[in-house]
Amino acid sequence: MNTIDILSEINEIFIDTLDNEDIVIKEETQASDIEEWDSLTHIMLVVAVEKHFKIKFTSSEIQSWNNVGEMVKCIQSKGV
Repeated sequence: MNTIDILSEINEIFIDTLDNEDIVIKEETQASDIEEWDSLTHIMLVVAVEKHFKIKFTSSEIQSWNNVGEMVKCIQSKGV
């Protein structure tokens, strides 16, 4: 799956999880860019992404992400 497709699917997950139709996710998007994205919703987003793509992240993978693009690369590294 290519980056654009993954970003599109992640964007829908963010919209649903954060209940904000105006969210537009880009590779450089960070938690500080989205008001609703705090530590609790971060966990909810990670769980939703894992469930959607049927993958599991390690805690070290999650902690290494600085933006959505790094999450996408991690998803791709799992063969999605």
